[in-house]
Amino acid sequence: MSFLAPIAFWFAFTIPVVIVFYLLKRRRVVRVVPSTLLWQRFLAETQASAPFQKLRHNWLLILQLLLLLLAILALARPYLSAKTIGGRTMVVILDTSASMQATDESPSRFEKARIEALRLVDSMHDNDTMYVLQAAASTEVKQSATREKSALRRALQGAAVTDTGTHLKEALKLAETLVQNNSRAEIHLFSDGAVGALDGFDNSGLPLEFHRIGRRANNLAITSLDVRANPENPAQRAVFANVVNFSTNAHQTEIEFRLDDRIVETKPLTLAPGETSPQVFLAGQEHSSGVFSMRLTGKDDLALDDQASVVSLLPQHSKVLLVTGGNRFLEKALRAAQNIELTIAPTVTESSSQFDVVVLDGVVPATWPTGNVLVINVANPAWFEKPGRLDAPPIVDWKGSHPLLRFVSFDNVQIGQSLAVKTPQWAVSLVDSPQTPLILAGELGRQRIVWVGFDTLQSTWPLRISFPIFVANAMDWLSPTAINAAQLAVQAGNPFRLALAQQINSVELTRPDNTTRLLPVDVARGEFVFGETTRQGVYRLKAGTNDVVFCVNLLDSSESNIEPKNELRFGQYSKAATVSLRQANMELWRWIALAGLCVLMVEWWWYHRRTV
Repeated sequence: MSFLAPIAFWFAFTIPVVIVFYLLKRRRVVRVVPSTLLWQRFLAETQASAPFQKLRHNWLLILQLLLLLLAILALARPYLSAKTIGGRTMVVILDTSASMQATDESPSRFEKARIEALRLVDSMHDNDTMYVLQAAASTEVKQSATREKSALRRALQGAAVTDTGTHLKEALKLAETLVQNNSRAEIHLFSDGAVGALDGFDNSGLPLEFHRIGRRANNLAITSLDVRANPENPAQRAVFANVVNFSTNAHQTEIEFRLDDRIVETKPLTLAPGETSPQVFLAGQEHSSGVFSMRLTGKDDLALDDQASVVSLLPQHSKVLLVTGGNRFLEKALRAAQNIELTIAPTVTESSSQFDVVVLDGVVPATWPTGNVLVINVANPAWFEKPGRLDAPPIVDWKGSHPLLRFVSFDNVQIGQSLAVKTPQWAVSLVDSPQTPLILAGELGRQRIVWVGFDTLQSTWPLRISFPIFVANAMDWLSPTAINAAQLAVQAGNPFRLALAQQINSVELTRPDNTTRLLPVDVARGEFVFGETTRQGVYRLKAGTNDVVFCVNLLDSSESNIEPKNELRFGQYSKAATVSLRQANMELWRWIALAGLCVLMVEWWWYHRRTV
């Protein structure tokens, strides 16, 4: 048997004090009585001059000494060592993402997770080793391998919850490398399980113990926010938002539409469990530019995702050059797109640098444009290696979540022939056939590229409503003004980037809490990169003569769905179920305290039995 708090044995010096009280003589009270015949024995005691008397056998004294010994023993926290021996290597992963701010645990899920992690530190053997990792948008090593419990406690106390999503996959990969080839390794994850896909660990045999934090799912959230020109009135701005009820019960709330902290409009909302409610607000010409915010007034367990902000910029016209041998469908689709000044030419000339976007429709230019381009049925040798041809490729999949394919469907679209290429590293495949990507999008250097691998006139696509929608989306995505607006909306945890038009050495940044910092700028890069976007809110940047405002929001459905998970799945076959915290040592103080309570009750009974 060992003791966690042996200093409590100093209380044993109180035992002689109890005995001294029984050695002291009783102090008698003087009373007038008619006769002393029956009081002779007691009078003899009062006449004795010694203050102490002989210690007599007394059950009350024995019971009180036993009670005091049990109390001292309980304070010393004795424990029995478990059957497992020491020498373990433990990795603690503390989830510090946004969902851990939920208040269904008191005071929050994050604080509950930290308390349980500290309990695990207390249960360590002397020869156990532990790492501490903090997992959110990125993984941070808070404490490298150590046996010092004080250092581990400081690392856990120094961890802080963030407003970002969870990239738990990175933390698990790092933990896997730390415990590789170690048969006595344990990975302890303290999380609510609000994470994305964790594939890639199917056959790794990860020694993971998942400590689930959280009790319920009671949350309303704003999961998306966007601002565009009103299709019916370009002078107005339309603000789109999605509100989702992740609770198991219906919720009533109000959604406030604000411009620079001034309420413009309020709507009541009633959402059934699991319901998604799209909301649209219109801002007139007097409210067309500034910071638009949405805010839910209802009470739930996670307040962070009840608000979101977006910067609204006045729409600007883009100069577009269409280089084509003749494509009336494409020309009409471009003319239908908003804020477009269209110029048509048969070839690319030196003046093409004056245009914001160049559209190449089946024309191979002598010199490729350096600006943003939409390329149709043409392969740049610098982009692809040895492109081939493929007849009648079927469309098997497309990424509807990408901005280019918003409201775009490829059902019943047939293609006569397409270029066959491999997806380069700078691009993402948006539309796929079994043998080749059909539409690619990406950024090479600072040039945005949309590549369509087939001739649209040799397909049924121009006859579908999705074709002009795709062209309009492409013009928005390629427009430099749209790129700037997208850069001003940052998801928490992602870096903010700003191309600098003038040479400066530093910028002044004001955070949402109104604290100001002076940050250096790498002049050689010509770009300012700010990565500390772990707090949601409105950031203000002063770069030379330019004042820039950008917004950081959560807007993450997986984080807003705060229902605690009973297990984590690693692909199709592997999973980690939730466990309770295992104590390496079994403490006995509870049983000793119970025994002390029993002795106290016996002492109370014995005292009253004597006095009755």
